[in-house]
Amino acid sequence: MQLQVMNSPFNENQAELLNQLLPTLSHSQQVWLSGYLSALSMQGSQGTSGLAVSAAAPAAVPGGAVAAAQPPASREVTVLFGSQTGNCQRLAVSLSRKLEEQGFKVTVSAMNSFKPNGLKKTENLLLLVSTHGEGEPPDNARAFHEFLYSKRAPQLPDLRFSVLALGDTSYEFFCQTGKDFDQKLEELGAQRLSPRVDCDLDYDEPVAEWFEQVISALNGAQNASGIADAAVQAAESAESLESEYSRNHPFHAEVLENLNLNGRGSDRETRHLELSLAGSNITFEPGDSLGVYPENHPQLVDDIIAAMGWNADERVPLNKKGEEGTLQEALLRHYEITVLTKPLLEQAAGLTSTSALKDLLAPESQQELKNYIQGRDLLDLIQDYGPWEAPASRFVTILRKLPARLYSIASSYNANPDEVHFTVRAVRYESHGRERYGVCSVHCAERVQPGATLPVYIQNNPNFKLPADTSVPVIMIGPGTGVAPFRSFLEEREEQGAEGPTWLFYGDRHFVTDFLYQTDWQRMLKDGVLSRLDVAFSRDTEEKVYVQHRILEQSKELYRWLQEGAHVYVCGDEKHMAHDVHSALITVIQEEGGLSPEAAAAYLETLQQEQRYQRDVY
Repeated sequence: MQLQVMNSPFNENQAELLNQLLPTLSHSQQVWLSGYLSALSMQGSQGTSGLAVSAAAPAAVPGGAVAAAQPPASREVTVLFGSQTGNCQRLAVSLSRKLEEQGFKVTVSAMNSFKPNGLKKTENLLLLVSTHGEGEPPDNARAFHEFLYSKRAPQLPDLRFSVLALGDTSYEFFCQTGKDFDQKLEELGAQRLSPRVDCDLDYDEPVAEWFEQVISALNGAQNASGIADAAVQAAESAESLESEYSRNHPFHAEVLENLNLNGRGSDRETRHLELSLAGSNITFEPGDSLGVYPENHPQLVDDIIAAMGWNADERVPLNKKGEEGTLQEALLRHYEITVLTKPLLEQAAGLTSTSALKDLLAPESQQELKNYIQGRDLLDLIQDYGPWEAPASRFVTILRKLPARLYSIASSYNANPDEVHFTVRAVRYESHGRERYGVCSVHCAERVQPGATLPVYIQNNPNFKLPADTSVPVIMIGPGTGVAPFRSFLEEREEQGAEGPTWLFYGDRHFVTDFLYQTDWQRMLKDGVLSRLDVAFSRDTEEKVYVQHRILEQSKELYRWLQEGAHVYVCGDEKHMAHDVHSALITVIQEEGGLSPEAAAAYLETLQQEQRYQRDVY
C-alpha cells in the first residue's frame, strides 16, 4: 500500500522515504516500530532532537533512559456479565458500545455463553457480576464460577482484568461473587487493569468511576470521565427506550385498585395493586419487574425524631445532589431507616462519644455484630449507642438512599394497555420487643388507596422471558406471590392466541383462604389458556405438601414435556423453595431419563444455557 501525501501529514520527501521503507519490513519489525513510535509519543513534551535507532540496541530516548519497544496494547476486550435481574447485562452492553465507539473490538457475553477455555487467549477481561442469595453467583455465572475454582482453571499470566461487583450491603456476603472472581483471577496470575469496585443498591456513581478507571487503563483516554458518565446514562435510558421515566426518574402512577387476595380468616394479607401508566409511554414485557419507591412507616419516623430530640421541620440534605427538605420528609421518603449495615455502623461510630459501638465493630466481635444487625433498625441503634453528637443535618448523610423494591409484574401490557399490576404480601413481625414492618408491603397494604400515587419504574429482565415460539410448551412453578409473573405469562399467551400447552404448579398454606388468583386460573383452565394446574396447600394436610412434591408425583409427564422442548420457569423464594424445586427437577431427569446424578445436573445446566430453564428468585 502506497502512502498518499494528500491523505497524510507528511511532506513529499517524507512520504517517499516511508514508501521505500514500509514494504521491506517484516511483521515483527512493524510491531517493533509501532512500539517505538508509541514510546516517542509519550516523550513528546521533551522533544525528539538527536533521537536515533540502532540496529544493535533498543531505542534511546532523551535524558539517557532506554525504552524497550513494546507491542501496542491489545484493542480486543472481552466483557462478561453475570446477572439475575438484568442490571449487569445492561451495564455490560452499554460499556461495550462506548468502547466500540473508540475503536476497541469488543466481545460481550453472558458468563454461561462464554467458553472458559478461551480465557487463555483473552488479553483484556472486564467482569460485571451481581451476588445472589447468600453470597452465591447468579444463575448465568455459576458454571464460570465453578470452572475458575476447579482444577481445570489455567494459569493466566497474560490476562489483564477488572471486576465490577453489584450487591446490597444489608446482606452479610456483600458482593461476594465479585470478590471471588477478583481473588481467583489474581491467584491464577492475571494482572488487574484497575481495582475491583463494589456497588451498593445506589450504584450510578461507583459504576461511572469504575468505567472511567477501566477506560483509562485500556487506552489512556483523557476524556474517560465523560465517556463513563455517558455509558451509565445510556444503560439507565435502556430501561425504557420509549419513555423518559427510569430508576432515577420514576413515574408517579395513580393507584386504580388495591385488593386483598386472601380470604377471611387467613393469617396472611396479600395485596393486588393495579396502577395507571397513562401518559408515561412506559411499556414492559412478561417477566419484567416493577420498581416501587415506598415510604417508611410514619410512626417509626416520629419515634426516631423524638429519640434524638430533633425538630421535624429542620432543613436537611435529601440526597448527594444538594437538594434540601424537612427532616420529616427526608426520613419518610429519602433515607433507609429500617435496615442496619456494617458500613452504616462504622460511620455512626464517629458520631458518638461512647466506645461501645467501636467495641462492637472490633474484629473479635464479628459474630456479635452480625447478631446485632439482624432484625434491628435505626431506632434501635439510636437508643442503644447514644449519646449522639451530630445534628440532624450531619446524621442523615450517613444513611443510604431508600432503595426501590422490585416486584414481578402480574399483568400483560397487551392485555391491559397503560396499566401495570403487581402482587405484594404484607410483612409484619415482632423483633427485639417491637413490632416491625416490611417497608413497601405495609405501605401498600395500609396507606395506599385508589387515587393515591406510587413512584415506579420498569426493571427489564432479559433472563426471564417467554419463548418466542408460541407453540413451545411452558411449565411454570410459582408458590405464593411467586405466581405473579405467571399471571402475566398466561395473559400474554392468551393475547397471542398461543397454541403451546401450559402447566402451572402453585402452592400456599390453605386452599380456602390462600389460593391467590383462583378465579383467574379457573377461567384460564376453562378457556384452554392454561392446560394443567397442580396445587399444593401445605397446611391442609397432616403432612406438609409443597410444589416440589407435586413435581415428583408428576415425574413421567413432566419429563415427557421436557423431552418435547418445554421451557421451565421458577419464581419465588430462593433460599428454600428454589433449591428444593431444583433438586426435584434433577430427580425427575435422573429417574425418568435413566441418568446418573451428575448427568441429570448437566442436563438441567444445558437447559439453563439454552434459556429453557429460567428463574426469578429472591
